[in-house]
Formats: sequence, C-alpha cells, structure tokens
Amino acid sequence: MDQNAPRAQAVAVSDGRIVTVGSLDECHATLPDADVVDTGVAALGPGFVEPHGHPLISGVATQSPARSIAPWDAPRWSDVEQIFAEALRGADPATPLWFAGFDALLHGHPAPRADELDRIFGDRVAVITDNSGHGVYFNSALIRRYGWDTAPPADPVAAHYGRTADGALNGQGFELPVVTAVTGPLMAQMGDPLLSAARYFALMARGGYTSTSDMTYDPKFAAGYEALAATPSCPLRVSMWEMSITESYSEPAAFAAGEEWLTKAGVKLWTDGSPWVGNIAISFPYLDTAATRTAGIDPATAGGVDSMNYSREQLDAILDRAAPAGWQMAFHANGDLALDLALDAYEDALTRHGLLGTDHRWRLEHCGAGTRAHFDRAARLGVHVSLAPFQYYYWGDLLDGAMFASEHGARWAAFADAVASGACVSLHNDGSVSPPTPVINVATAVTRRTRAGGVHRPDQAITLDQAWRAQTIDAARTLRRDHLVGSITAGKLADFVELSADPRTVAPERLIDDVQVTGTWLGGRRIDLDEFLGAVGGADNTAHSHLAERKATGCC
Repeated sequence: MDQNAPRAQAVAVSDGRIVTVGSLDECHATLPDADVVDTGVAALGPGFVEPHGHPLISGVATQSPARSIAPWDAPRWSDVEQIFAEALRGADPATPLWFAGFDALLHGHPAPRADELDRIFGDRVAVITDNSGHGVYFNSALIRRYGWDTAPPADPVAAHYGRTADGALNGQGFELPVVTAVTGPLMAQMGDPLLSAARYFALMARGGYTSTSDMTYDPKFAAGYEALAATPSCPLRVSMWEMSITESYSEPAAFAAGEEWLTKAGVKLWTDGSPWVGNIAISFPYLDTAATRTAGIDPATAGGVDSMNYSREQLDAILDRAAPAGWQMAFHANGDLALDLALDAYEDALTRHGLLGTDHRWRLEHCGAGTRAHFDRAARLGVHVSLAPFQYYYWGDLLDGAMFASEHGARWAAFADAVASGACVSLHNDGSVSPPTPVINVATAVTRRTRAGGVHRPDQAITLDQAWRAQTIDAARTLRRDHLVGSITAGKLADFVELSADPRTVAPERLIDDVQVTGTWLGGRRIDLDEFLGAVGGADNTAHSHLAERKATGCC
C-alpha cells in the first residue's frame, strides 16, 4: 500500500519499526546481523485497520458467557432455537441466559415477546439483545425478578417499553436507556468482562486487524484498555472517539500504554438510527412487504425526519464545544436526511471555527443511503467517508425490493460514487454489528456480491486496489494514524497481516474463499493469541467488573 514501492521481497525491522523495504539483499545490507524469517505465506500486507469498531464492549456483549445468535452464526430461526435448547441443557440454572445478535429481517422471525420466551425458557431468566443494539427482549421471569410485574417502569426519555393493552410490560424494549435498564442488573452474574473483551480482540486479530477504533468510548473503559494493552501479545492498537453523551467528551485523555497503543482522537454522535429496526432518517419510504411486516417496521411511521436523534441546535452546541479542542468529529448517519443534517452542521461549524480547508478529517459513518451529491459535498468540505460493506453483504438482497424501492436499495453503500468524489473513503465492520472480516469487506466492495450471491448495481463496485486501500492506508488516514500504520513503509510500525494468497492473483469472486488470514504481527513480533488469552484469563480481573455495567450500550 506504499505507492512508491507497491511490491517488495522483504522488510527489515528494528525496535518495532520498519527500517527498509525492498529486496532481501537490500534489507540484509541495512541490518546485517538481523535474523531472517521466512513467513511461508503467499503475501504479507500492512495489518488491516478498522476505522469504526467497538472492540471492548463488543467482547463483553457477545463473547462467552453470552451466546451469539447473530445471523452469521445462526442463519435461521430454527438455528436460534437450537442454541436456546443447548443453553438450557448446559448452563447453571441460577445464571441468567444471555443471547446476542437477534435480527428480525435476517432471521425471518418477529421480535420475540415475553409470552413466546416463557414457552421456551419457563422460569429461567432470559434476555436477547438485538443485533442493531437498539432493542432487547426478555421473559416474565426477568419481569418478576425486577418487580416489574407489579410496578412496571415508566418509559425513559428517547426510549420505550413494549406494553400490553393494560399497560403491563410485554417483554420488549427499544433504544439504549431501556436496553441498559433491562440488562444492567444482570451483569455481575455474567463472568469476567475483561476476558470476554480479550476474546473479541482475538477475533479481530484472526480477521487480520492490527489497528482498530472504539467509536463509543467512555472514560470508564480506560482501565480495561490499559490492562489489555499491557498484556503480552496484545493484538490491537486502539483509537477512541468519546461519546458526546459523556460529560468529558471535549476533554483530553492520556494513557499509560502510550500513544502508539491507545489514543483519544475525537467525539462521536448519532444523527439517526438503524435501517434494520426502521429508524433511519430517509426521504423515501420503507416498503410494505412480508419482510418489513415480520420485522415490525410500519412504512406509515418508519423513517423520515422523526428518526433524527438530535436537533440542529443540539448538534451545533456539541460541535462548538468540541471543535476548539481540536477533536475529530464522527457522525453516525445512515439515511439521506441524516447525511444532509450532518453535512449542514459540519459546513457551518467548520466555517465558524476557521477549519475549512484544513486537515481536520471530520467523519461520516455508514452512509448507507449516501448519494454522489452527499459524497461530493463531503469531499469539498474535507470530510472523510467510512462505508459499511457488511450492510450490503448481509442485507443487500432485502434492501433492494424488500425494504426499499430498487432505486434506493440497490445502490446502498455506493462505493464507486464515494471513491469518485475524491473523498477519503474507508471500509469498516462496526463490530459487533457484523463479524470482523476485512477480506469480506474488500470482496463486497469489488464485486457487489451479497452473502447469498446477489449482485445489485454492479456499477457501484470499485477496484481491488481502491478497496484494499480503504481497509488499510486510507482507514489509517481517517484515524490520523497514517504516519504510524496502514502501509509497509520505512519509519512506520511493523504491523503486518499474513495472507494465504496474493489477492492480486485471485479472481474477485474467489477472494473470500481463497484469501485467508494466517496471522498478524505488531511491532515486528508475530502475535500469539494463546499467550494473550492465557495471560488475561489467568489474571485477577475483578477491578474491571464495572465494564459489565456498560455491556448493552456499546453498539450503534
């Protein structure tokens, strides 16, 4: 990914950094006493960079003792039911059962209510969190445990419980305040949160990531990140964007691990919600189809301006507090109206604070319904665009015709328009909303092929080089880490990914099958995930039990 030296035979490394890139003889001449390591793999590339992730809280929310029912682990509702049965057979009856990753659209099953969960789990306390992070489903045993059968809670601001005709809870809840109220009291019984986080770090490393970001950082996570960074064979460097709902989002943060490992980079907020639960801000309607009806998405009320999470005045206040401190802003925006709002607020704030024409690298996240006009405007303002290939890969066949009219759904995640605009474009997984699979991201952007094999608007595909850059050097640029990672260049950190095949020699439709990650390196050392997980699992992690309180609040 270094345009001055796109291919090389060897790389010389000293003190964790790249010294020389070129032939074996050139590298040996630079470091004549160095050991020579033949990786034995087909290709070595710069480690993949995740510009939009949630690594710590994704681990706490989805790894053991929680059980994944996400569609990539359990494609059908019958698979989900099998996981329920296995959990009932194998778990301590006193321990609550937690299942993460339900998706009504992909599972083809309505969001469960207490009466359905009661038939499955009886008196066992059971909770299911929605894959989007915007919903939670629970049984009557939990309602009774909390005393909500006799005193149902009121709806908090910007969230609500599902209710029966008489006002009793029906076992559903939506948006983060309710998700937290349902899940928070259970956390102390859910194992070692730091080890769960470490398992997700390892999952990202197996996908080839060496650098990531936390787009919902809370200062309460700092000690957990410090502990993981200090662990032998820690596989990830992390950049943080602090949530604008904290009191400290405009304040600096320093980490004992050092800036190469941990750094706070900016501030994150959400202009709208999730396509999969019907609350993105769009100017076009959801369709009335079997898929949307099953998912409980009512075209008469879903989408539109009512899905905005902030008023323009609220956005301006946040920007005016954060911009003078020099923070990068990152706005979650899926719908076209949400993108309009974000760009309007950005343009005015950049003008007010004298940042137009500077290298500010403010960001737009996801941009599912983004158009060429949105991307052209972002490029003109110097705003970076981070796209979500997983939205197209997993949901693309539903987006085109089952959720939206083809003119909108088929061009979802318009990679070609984004790249052609001249904006800096990156690709992300948004874990745990999708598994950490950067090679699948690249393949999706190159082929426009969904998981089921469908192809929609192939004119929105990009080249392999553009897609690989978007997952490495351009993602690093968006993180303001391109001086450290993202390419195999002298002076940068020696962070690499081993590949089983040279992607340039593989047919695009074979990338997912033929290009496997066989290992990663950080600072010139091959990562040993067994060493990493063993060290975390063998430590006393009681100091990090507070992380469990945030288990349900980390995803988009």
